[in-house]
Amino acid sequence: MYTIRMGIPEMEAFWSSLEGKVDSKTASKDELKLYKKIGKALVLLANDPRYPGLNSHEITTLSRRYGQKVWESYLENRTPAAGRLFWTYGPGQGEITIVAIEPHPNDKSNAYKKITLSSMGEVLQ
Repeated sequence: MYTIRMGIPEMEAFWSSLEGKVDSKTASKDELKLYKKIGKALVLLANDPRYPGLNSHEITTLSRRYGQKVWESYLENRTPAAGRLFWTYGPGQGEITIVAIEPHPNDKSNAYKKITLSSMGEVLQ
């Protein structure tokens, strides 16, 4: 079982905002739907990053840019601009850090150039 962390600052801010809207019941239908999809994917990822429904695979272009392996997992499939989680192992042992949530890139030539990755932050002792 892995501990899931949110990348700093983008993912941490995004998740805190979305969670706050859901908790305060001010989330739109689309935000609530996204929250549920992300929540389900995070549970699956924490239990088994290789769970078949996640279709997790390394994105070598992002791995080279980020300086360590970056993985992509599906939030959904067979929908236009289907959502994707981008993540990496660490920074601590038994941890996974979510570094981006983006729609699947459609432009094959520049597919991953527009994706901004969050920092993993410091390992807390």
